[in-house]
Amino acid sequence: MFDVHASDLVTIGLLVALEGLLSADNAMVLAVLVLGLPRHQQQKALRYGILGAFVFRITATVFAAYMIQVVWVQLLGALYLLYLPYQHFFGHGDADARRGVKPARPWLGLSAFWATVVKVELTDIVFAIDSILVAVAMSNKLWVIVIGGVLGIIAMRLVIGQLLALVMRYPALVDGAFVIIAWVGIKLLVEYLHNMHVITLVIPKWISLGLIVVIFVIALWYARRHGAQPPDESGGEAVDLLKAPPKQ
Repeated sequence: MFDVHASDLVTIGLLVALEGLLSADNAMVLAVLVLGLPRHQQQKALRYGILGAFVFRITATVFAAYMIQVVWVQLLGALYLLYLPYQHFFGHGDADARRGVKPARPWLGLSAFWATVVKVELTDIVFAIDSILVAVAMSNKLWVIVIGGVLGIIAMRLVIGQLLALVMRYPALVDGAFVIIAWVGIKLLVEYLHNMHVITLVIPKWISLGLIVVIFVIALWYARRHGAQPPDESGGEAVDLLKAPPKQ
């Protein structure tokens, strides 16, 4: 059976919360991708695209959990996790241009509808890489990684509309998530250097998890202190789409 510790349950909870924060911001991009379709096709395209990406996420998570044990993969993962916050805080492009609504068009011989489904799948897969690397860097137990990731995805899909509206109103929550990613990247880099016998430093799990909780609390406090921000027009349409009940 599973070797369960209190830290494992805390890690699962943090993975669920992180998945929600990271995916909520990305969900708006996915929703905007389908806004170019006729209204009656938007929910279906979004649902099909996300379903395909969901299968990929589970498969990739299991694969990554084994690959992260390879030393050089730890280094690449650490560098990538450190690059993500840098890109978010210093290299982020114009959000309005990124989130702008574009008409759906046929692509690679596919109809506009199926081309949009494929684009949603591919985009969600790219976004999934971030979450998967963070998960495998936070725990070396496969069951913790899989349960945390799956619960996070399911919970996020159930409340995505409300969560997206919250993130759009309080952008500092996303900033806090990327600060956590930076810390996880540092932790993974320290593990790599330790495994290569460059340093003797080992970061205790309770310190790592405790710091993540502190960052979450600070992000929540900072977000509420600086008040809410109204969403732009396309963002508002995306929120409405994600809040709408699925149509058969």
